[in-house]
Amino acid sequence: MDVEEVTTRVLDAAEEQFYERGIQAVGMDAIRARSGVSLKRLYQCFPSKNHIVAAYLRRRDTRWRTELAEYVRTHGHTPRRAVLAVFDWLSEWFHRPEFRGCAFVNSFGELGGVSPAVAKAAREHKEAVAAYLRRLVEPLRVSDPDGLTAQLTVLLEGATVVAAVTGDLEAARASRACAETALDAALG
Repeated sequence: MDVEEVTTRVLDAAEEQFYERGIQAVGMDAIRARSGVSLKRLYQCFPSKNHIVAAYLRRRDTRWRTELAEYVRTHGHTPRRAVLAVFDWLSEWFHRPEFRGCAFVNSFGELGGVSPAVAKAAREHKEAVAAYLRRLVEPLRVSDPDGLTAQLTVLLEGATVVAAVTGDLEAARASRACAETALDAALG
């Protein structure tokens, strides 16, 4: 197995297990067993579990934001529709059988207080999501784009937490309705 294949197999196994069970609940042996990579080879590519966690969060960030952006690009035919498409995508995400909430909130909750790297990854992900929402708001030419972006960010994050913690998979629809109200108010 070459380095790329080992890396992919290890990260696939880690992502599945970290997201499903939590980072602290998953040891290197579990990752090795799920990936089919020898422990020696695993440690050659990832010297510690912290290295795997960092790579997992980087990859998760890229995948999550890319998938959201692709959905918005496909379904957001107007600036207003692009903003609302974010919440439509959330609804689809929440209804997936593997949905367990935000991997970054989960990781921060587990390790944010003791791992500056995890705290930084979570913060950077949240900042990138807010920046993406700000880019979607820009074409609307509202008087307070930062205020509208803040409202949309809270709606997105709140819906995700509610869906994960309470199991209310319709939280995205409620947030979408609130986003419509916020858009109407901002567009006056």
